[in-house]
Amino acid sequence: MFGWTIDEQRSFEVLDAYARAGPAGAGESERIIGRWMAARGNREQLVIATKVGSAPTLPGLSEATIREGAEASLERLGTDRIDLYYAHKDDPGTPPEETLGAFGALIDDGMIRHAAASNYSAERLGEALRIGEREGMASYMALQAHYNLMERDEYEGELAPLCERHGLACLPYFALARGFLSGKYRPDGPQVDSPRAAGVHDSYFNDRGFAVLAALDQIAAAHDTAVAAVALAWLAAQPTVAAPVASATSTEQLAELLASVELELSLAELARLSEASGGTGLRS
Repeated sequence: MFGWTIDEQRSFEVLDAYARAGPAGAGESERIIGRWMAARGNREQLVIATKVGSAPTLPGLSEATIREGAEASLERLGTDRIDLYYAHKDDPGTPPEETLGAFGALIDDGMIRHAAASNYSAERLGEALRIGEREGMASYMALQAHYNLMERDEYEGELAPLCERHGLACLPYFALARGFLSGKYRPDGPQVDSPRAAGVHDSYFNDRGFAVLAALDQIAAAHDTAVAAVALAWLAAQPTVAAPVASATSTEQLAELLASVELELSLAELARLSEASGGTGLRS
């Protein structure tokens, strides 16, 4: 969201609120976070993750691209290391050995601490993990996947079992389905002014989406909490999920998201959400 839907001042306000609550993209997002860390002097309290391989001017996962991307990110962030460095998306044109070797070299040089994958198919992720283990190379230790109450099939079908077998932590992005699971998009509600609004309507304004919202509304009311907190609590309860990735554009929204950390849903509530979203779920 930083530098896209909210400006630097509001970004700083959100980051301040997040840092006060506890431990914790490329380009303008990195610059805003970098200036915020410099202004607050809190780098040692944070875990910084960023990505490489999808920027228009620096695509792919070749050795040269990965190193150049890391150097540029470190400069924008104003830090000496990246804690978690993602391959933003698979690059079939580059051998996995070259990609993993590049990440390993950055780890050896102290520029990154760990490598991770994002937007990989189960087949390609499994191949990379096997190569890393077989060759003793750097290996991915986390996966960022598109996973939430409305987007379940791809992750639960093959990626989740793969993460479980290899001990990978999943950090799902679009954890609130581009804002739909926050409850702000309603068939009879006000129009939402957001770059994501059209996609949300096309994807989720259907009987299944409205059934999920109804279940979220009832469970949120029972716990006196926000709809977004319930959606994130369901996601965090799924095996292999370490922490959902969700965006806040105000400190008020951030408070709703942070409420999910303390929220414990019953097995019946988890099952109801899973059933409303079209399946039995990984945990019932």
